[in-house]
Amino acid sequence: MDMNLKKREIRRARRKQGVRRRIRGTSEKPRLNVLRSNKHLFAQLIDDENRTVIAGVGTMGKNSPFGKKSKDAAHKIGVRIAEIAKEKKIMKAVFDRGYYKFHGLIAEIARGARETGLTV
Repeated sequence: MDMNLKKREIRRARRKQGVRRRIRGTSEKPRLNVLRSNKHLFAQLIDDENRTVIAGVGTMGKNSPFGKKSKDAAHKIGVRIAEIAKEKKIMKAVFDRGYYKFHGLIAEIARGARETGLTV
């Protein structure tokens, strides 16, 4: 059992490195990074050149308007991160899915951002 967990983590790390090798975020076109935990979802706009987080949105917090982890919450997070990007005059972003498949909640975040006008 312990060896299977180790192998899974190694495979995830390799997948993540493969994705990150191909994408870089700049101040004009930041990286839209997503994180999916067991209970929550998070999205961040990251400028890799200056090593700064431009904006971040997530479902965690007492007064979170998104609720718990769900497809509806994922869509709302995508919409909100795109609105923040527009306020900061950012029209394009590079989507960083990490080691997750582009499916389900991850795809819903991207769809919400695209519908609001962010080119992902």
